[in-house]
Amino acid sequence: MPELPEVETIKTDLKGKITGKKITGIEIIGRGSVKSDPEAFEKVLKGNSFKDIGRLGKIVVFSLEKGSFLLIHLKMTGQLIYEVAGKTIAGGHPEPKVGRLPNSFTRAYFTFEDGSKLFFNDIRRFGYLKITDEEEFRKIEGGYGIDALSPELNEKKLKEIFDKRKKAVKAVLMEQELIAGIGNIYADEILFEAGVKPQRPAGSITDEEIKKIREATPKILRIAVENRGTTFRDYVDANGGTGRHKEFLKVYGREGEPCGKCKGKIKLTRVAGRSTRYCDICQK
Repeated sequence: MPELPEVETIKTDLKGKITGKKITGIEIIGRGSVKSDPEAFEKVLKGNSFKDIGRLGKIVVFSLEKGSFLLIHLKMTGQLIYEVAGKTIAGGHPEPKVGRLPNSFTRAYFTFEDGSKLFFNDIRRFGYLKITDEEEFRKIEGGYGIDALSPELNEKKLKEIFDKRKKAVKAVLMEQELIAGIGNIYADEILFEAGVKPQRPAGSITDEEIKKIREATPKILRIAVENRGTTFRDYVDANGGTGRHKEFLKVYGREGEPCGKCKGKIKLTRVAGRSTRYCDICQK
């Protein structure tokens, strides 16, 4: 599932390419992916344009010129693909490769005045597109916790979040209503960096460990953003390119491999129903 770094990368890339462009056409192929009345959805978007693109946790937020917001959540397998002059830039889940568009995974797409297009593809159909007004957007926003990259996520705030919670610390880090933007990949990486076992009850985390988690969170996420995320692919030519952060992952996807810090091996377990990687020696 695309997490904060991948969504941040998508937001930044699209911002420079589609803001200000008039939307001349909307095609809804998978009606189940549009969580708004289809006719109202088309009416709001056609003739409108995106004045800004932001992020709410793992949601891409498109601010519309004529008011309202378009929210796109990629969930597990969603992709946003921008196509212009036969070239594409794609962000989100890395599979399947883009190929010809639209295709069997395309749920909706937008056509802009210059002929460029933005496609929403989703294999498993968990992702969605939704139009909201200002009031509804603020309600949705209010349901999310502090952003994982916010400077206000300090030691005091993190201690408040962890305090007396019996859930595993990894599960708490991934609760979007508490901290927005962290998912399975980066929760594992943050806790490895901090030297804390993911299975530990959040309420058992010491002040010193809270400090380490607080320091590790922006460090890990910002490095991932700089590397264009773990799941991001930039299809600028026939060969394409890939987000480079996978090369820098210390535990995620590395079960059974040697730990980079000690002589142990990366272990695989399940925490809160999610596959979880950690080092039994380095993490306490």
